[in-house]
Amino acid sequence: MLVAAGATSCSVAPAADERPVAPVPEAALEVMGQPEYADGRWHISAADIDTGEVLVDLDGGKMAEPGSFVKTYSAGAAWLTWGPDHTITTPVKRVGDVVDGVLQGDLVLVGKGDLTMGGRTKPDGTVDFTDLDHNDANPIPGATLTTEDPLTGLNDLAAQVRAAGISAVSGDVVVDDRLFAGELAGEPITPIIINQNILDLQIAPGAVGEPATVELTPAVEPWRVRSDITTVAAGEKAEVTNPVSAGDGEIVISGTVAVDSDPQVKVLAVDDPATFARTAFIEALGRAGVAVADDPIVVNSTSGLAPQADLDALPSVAELESLPLAQEATYVMKISYNRGAQTFICLLAVETGKDDCSTGMSEAGRIWKDAGLDITGASLIDGSGLDGNYITAENAVQIQTIMAERPDAERWRDTLPILGVDGSLSTVQVDSPAAGKVFAKTGTLVGGDSFNGRARLGTKTLGGVMETDSGRKVAFAIIMNQGFADGIEGVFKANDDVGAVAAVIQQGY
Repeated sequence: MLVAAGATSCSVAPAADERPVAPVPEAALEVMGQPEYADGRWHISAADIDTGEVLVDLDGGKMAEPGSFVKTYSAGAAWLTWGPDHTITTPVKRVGDVVDGVLQGDLVLVGKGDLTMGGRTKPDGTVDFTDLDHNDANPIPGATLTTEDPLTGLNDLAAQVRAAGISAVSGDVVVDDRLFAGELAGEPITPIIINQNILDLQIAPGAVGEPATVELTPAVEPWRVRSDITTVAAGEKAEVTNPVSAGDGEIVISGTVAVDSDPQVKVLAVDDPATFARTAFIEALGRAGVAVADDPIVVNSTSGLAPQADLDALPSVAELESLPLAQEATYVMKISYNRGAQTFICLLAVETGKDDCSTGMSEAGRIWKDAGLDITGASLIDGSGLDGNYITAENAVQIQTIMAERPDAERWRDTLPILGVDGSLSTVQVDSPAAGKVFAKTGTLVGGDSFNGRARLGTKTLGGVMETDSGRKVAFAIIMNQGFADGIEGVFKANDDVGAVAAVIQQGY
């Protein structure tokens, strides 16, 4: 528990290693001392990047759960390995000769781990995202979609296939997803990613008593929606269930929406990304004028493919270049994209010649150790920040200091959500003088407390860099473990409270 809440400051007594005493500002203590955090524990560390002076320390050397702040470790390891301008090329290989426009063999789309596959690219070449992304649509209300066509990359590849002189494929179309294999929270992590491997259902009200409209994006066979959502009068209770798969491509969703409500998004994760991508690619080929003889909706199979090295040596008839790593990392960090962060770990495994994603975590540890991080200050099991990861606030500060000392420091900083401006911090401390001056990754773990009928805040974390009111460059981490909240509104309030503590530090130094 937090002690000395009524004092003007709170400090940690020096331990055997003579830790410096660095008080928590009184205004921050007022936020931290609220009843919902009375049974929890705060861990705070803040240090001047240029001088190393510790400005705030409250249990900064003790392990705590950071939630999605872990993404700074996975995305950062990828950044240290390849740099912000690194791109991935996704090829389409032909297996066989082209005779009179007909490919006498198979066409193979080789997944390489491109996170967005052209489906989130704005005209200026940067990544698009919404502040509450579709990846979080089911648990959190208010998610919206970007305007780009998620099938853009597949359409581009299909057009290149046609331009290469192929008008028909006599064999099969196959998605090669053998580069790596992993899973996260029961969902597959694969090197082929179309629309983040989820189906979007955008729901809009009709007239009172009439069905709501449900639009499926992307519209790929055999997926179709069976909706039992009706429109109710304004003010009536309205709730939509999360969609479920009923088999054979049928998606079932039900509930009610208010007539005056904005459109809302629900999502369904596909359980076989390679088959989903195969069908979507065959349909794109058809739109481009390339006929495919094989059934477009059968299960994708790589059993007949040559070894990966042999396949890579075959001619490419199309290639799609990914966004630079800086933009892919921006997408992961701004919206806290779990599967994207874990994909970075998988790609690090591939860099060492392995196809088992679990080996990527030790590689990330090696990379950070070589960069000067004391990796014993973290105990990590995945790259996204699920339950079971632990770090110290000091370790988080050390990571941000290492990145801040790089020549590409500003580009790294710009991948982080900005307080009161965008991403997962878009609605946090919007009216604070610190808004726009704090760049930080959030972390949230929420569980249930059925005994008391409330939500348990396993963690609320915020860590990154800031320019303080006096112009100092500061790396910081704020971790609150085991608070409680009354429903989703309490979770949002906790977001703002942790942001308020950061704002106090930004204004106070």
